[in-house]
Amino acid sequence: MLNFAIMLDVLRYYSTIPQGALMRSEWIARRLKNSDGNNSQMHLARKGEITEEMRYVAAREELSPEFVRDEIARGRMIIPANINHTCLEPMAIGVNSKCKINANIGNSSTTSNLDEELEKLHTAVHLGADTVMDLSTGGDLDEIRISNISRSPVPIGTVPIYQALESVSRVEDLTIEHMLEVIEKQAQQGVDYMTIHAGVRLHHIPLTSNRVTGIVSRGGSILAQWMMAHHKDNFLYEYFDDICEIFKKYDVSFSLGDGLRPGCLADANDAAQFAELDVLGELTLKAWEHDVQVMIEGPGHIPMHLVAMNVEREMQVCHEAPFYVLGPLVTDIAPGYDHITSSIGAALAGQAGAAMLCYVTPKEHLGLPNKDDVRQGVIAYKIAAHAADIARNRPGARDRDDALSKARFEFQWEKQFALSLDPETARSMHDEELPDDAFKDAKFCSMCGPKFCSMRITQTMREYQDGKRQTIPLGPSIGFENGKTNSVPLPVIASN
Repeated sequence: MLNFAIMLDVLRYYSTIPQGALMRSEWIARRLKNSDGNNSQMHLARKGEITEEMRYVAAREELSPEFVRDEIARGRMIIPANINHTCLEPMAIGVNSKCKINANIGNSSTTSNLDEELEKLHTAVHLGADTVMDLSTGGDLDEIRISNISRSPVPIGTVPIYQALESVSRVEDLTIEHMLEVIEKQAQQGVDYMTIHAGVRLHHIPLTSNRVTGIVSRGGSILAQWMMAHHKDNFLYEYFDDICEIFKKYDVSFSLGDGLRPGCLADANDAAQFAELDVLGELTLKAWEHDVQVMIEGPGHIPMHLVAMNVEREMQVCHEAPFYVLGPLVTDIAPGYDHITSSIGAALAGQAGAAMLCYVTPKEHLGLPNKDDVRQGVIAYKIAAHAADIARNRPGARDRDDALSKARFEFQWEKQFALSLDPETARSMHDEELPDDAFKDAKFCSMCGPKFCSMRITQTMREYQDGKRQTIPLGPSIGFENGKTNSVPLPVIASN
């Protein structure tokens, strides 16, 4: 029998309606009546309360509600669920929950529009993205964000410094007041988690001077420019407590940004990367003092043999807060195929304990992803996350594989398609060479045909062993090839 999580994933593929619209409204309204001003899941967990969101997550993850509460109280798991995002289906990010994936969407000042962004959102959620980040930098940012939140059953994340830049003419003119105003507005709109690049410090900037690709994070480079212009430290670091006050009010989770992540293999594991990570560990403890949920963003380009070490170091330095990694890409030579180069690193990171994988699309380093790029990125990362879950022996992780394998051996084509990550593609590829309805139930595909299908041959052998068949046919027996079928008896194969 398929478990709750698999059924939810399969149902989401065939549904476009957010499932949580009414239930969270009631849950939140009930809690706000007795709120002390801190509405975070961590705060409630530390008070000993098992929220409805925690129970929902426990069912999805096949964990006990008390275990989920304890993990959230410890900071090892988060449920990103803004109190104003009521159509959300609660989900968990943490080392002891299933490995999740995030899909980045968003327009730019030169490309894309609202309808295209909503198509990307639908594509990402349709194919199983667990969260979506709106990284729009052009157009009506509020309209795009509100439209995404109101339509999304998964958590929505943002990088608020992008919108803060709209209110000033130069990066140097940014102030903490601009940032706090934007952060509060986005929290009111229902953003579930925000990337805050508070770990980039003034004394870190010289550490990047010998890098091949410098500072590759947009937020990191903006703040570095501001610090260099003012010869002052990062205002997000200095006013971190003020951000926490907003976050705990709306239950917004921190995604502590890796503004100094390596942008190529040559820069991996350098002093700048690890200096920032140390600060993120410090900020994690500060956020937890406010009972605000935290996850840590991780590096983008790391050689394969260093991926696990990066995960282990984050867990140690950041006190086991969930690790949210971008890829990482394990080679730099494949523009146009970086959904593949990065999903290799993502699978390794997930196996090592990364809690969420941020997808990379084929368009990475080349341009703004379109709907088809989003599709390819999500599928590549669903594979990586699922492979990591199997490797870590998470509850129910292999159930879908086993169900699909059984359907494959029994030639139940429609069941195979329904259980696959991308039913449309699987069905299209099967039907491409065998389009007639007569082949929809055939016990072969176009790869081997009826005569050389190993699974069909195995079925026939088993029937012979079980006494259900008197002979083994040598050749096709279902009328798809010309010629007379010959049969000879074979000896029974002894089973051990």
